[in-house]
Amino acid sequence: MPLIANRTGNWRPSKRLNALILCLFLIACARETEPAPQPNPDPPAPVVEETTALQFEILDWSEIPDWENLSLESGFAAFSRSCVALGQMPGDLPMSVHHDFAGRVSDWQTACRLRDDQRPRQYFETAFVPVRVRLGITETGLLTGYYEPELDVRRAPGGEFTQAIRSRPAELISADLGVFSDQLAGQRLMGRVEGNRFIPYRDRAEIEAVNAGEILAWGRPIDVFFLQIQGSGRLVFGDGETRRAAFAAHNGQPYVSIGRELVSRGELELHQASKSGIEAWLNQNGPEASRDLFAVNPRYIFFGLEPLPDPDLGPRGAAGLPLTPMASVAVDPAFLPYGVPVILGADLPGENAWRGLVITQDTGGAIRGPMRGDLFYGWGQEAERRAGSTRSDASWIVFLPRAVATALVPPS
Repeated sequence: MPLIANRTGNWRPSKRLNALILCLFLIACARETEPAPQPNPDPPAPVVEETTALQFEILDWSEIPDWENLSLESGFAAFSRSCVALGQMPGDLPMSVHHDFAGRVSDWQTACRLRDDQRPRQYFETAFVPVRVRLGITETGLLTGYYEPELDVRRAPGGEFTQAIRSRPAELISADLGVFSDQLAGQRLMGRVEGNRFIPYRDRAEIEAVNAGEILAWGRPIDVFFLQIQGSGRLVFGDGETRRAAFAAHNGQPYVSIGRELVSRGELELHQASKSGIEAWLNQNGPEASRDLFAVNPRYIFFGLEPLPDPDLGPRGAAGLPLTPMASVAVDPAFLPYGVPVILGADLPGENAWRGLVITQDTGGAIRGPMRGDLFYGWGQEAERRAGSTRSDASWIVFLPRAVATALVPPS
């Protein structure tokens, strides 16, 4: 199937290859399903405009509950890192390839240049407009939590350390479908070449069977499985050295929740299907039952070992930036681009009516749909406990550069 050069010198596929890639893309989309699932001022009536299924309402800063007392330090630091990344991008690019409501990169670069490290609250009030997001009549979306696990590992297998942590195999290929069609921008397929065919990559069971990828370390099977769910972690070796297992790639297979599987089997009640509940079931039922349960989820995560230069920062998120505890949130980039400040309001474990400034800097296999978020808690046992029990309705107020917000919802 030949590749044909276009006038710009870039390569585009023949029609047969294009059809094959589109077919694979549609199959992947059909398999990958993890759907997401509510303060209003007095008159005058709010101005609301709809873009696809989302609705936007311009707010005054005084309409953000407790805005004057809200802590902005961590969120502003995370936003400043996003500004550095945005400053390196071409200004004429859209912030989102899926929606135009966030404007262009140049709009955000202009706002970033006004940044005032000494007066972050006044800076946001000057450069941005707060915009409440709704999905039809729904005012909230699902918020969960994640963390960076710390786990004991060894350099060789032995005792309870029997599960390999693997690097990305050389045969694993990532196909950027946006190269072939603008309509598929932002979509990727993971696969490998077999003969003259590009086929889906191996599932979890086959990866283990063929020993794909270099082995970086050995851990306890339960720890390694939850490391893959979180996507990164801190590895503590037997000699005391600590390295970060950073996300390198996934195998392109759909994510299947083992918690949901245990609920469907009648092994756990829905309220028991937290990390601690699942871990208790695994410990009670032993290695063989654990292997059978893990095999239900064909998604597999590969890692790379990295030093830990700043232990106060988390791993890199999908935006390529280190995550900040309680100030970085994972979103679905099909609905909300990276680098956007958001005021989230939710009931968190031990902290009802929490409200905080977070920045969209990551995504995840189960983070799908608008107003769907995953809050990064940090690392350590407390972060693990809180992240594992976070499941709350959350309100979303996004900050948009003033010119972008005015174009989105013109003054009445």
